[in-house]
Amino acid sequence: MTAYVVMEPPGRSEKVDTTTLVRDGFTWLGLLVPPLWLAWHRLWVEAALAFVVMGVLSMLGQKLGLGVAGSLLSLLVSLYVGLEGQGLRIAALRRRGWHEWGVVEAGWLADADMRYVLEIEGLSDEAAPAPRIVPDAALARPAQPGIALGLTHIPGRR
Repeated sequence: MTAYVVMEPPGRSEKVDTTTLVRDGFTWLGLLVPPLWLAWHRLWVEAALAFVVMGVLSMLGQKLGLGVAGSLLSLLVSLYVGLEGQGLRIAALRRRGWHEWGVVEAGWLADADMRYVLEIEGLSDEAAPAPRIVPDAALARPAQPGIALGLTHIPGRR
């Protein structure tokens, strides 16, 4: 089963349709085409940074005469986006004011959405817990002077 992070928009609206479910895990498209995957998910700064870093690492490999190994340096950026791309999406949503509702485990996105909707409906049906009643400390019994358990010293006795 896959874990989906449920992100709710700012303002905590009552509409369930406005939430976003982000799959927590590896993304193959993020590995194969990192700048395009980041741009598709509207991570513009991250996409530009990935493009520039991949280009710089490729050129650095050519300048140093590393051949194929130099081009493989840009694979590090691809691997990073593949592993941490979904985390970058969640971080971007948090910067925009979204908050994390929780995590839903399901096999597919539609199942995760259904579980989230059912959980929200279940929470709204539950009654609020009754408030705890704390007794007033002024009505408590006064402390009794005398012998207590343990080693105590009573003057005048042996």
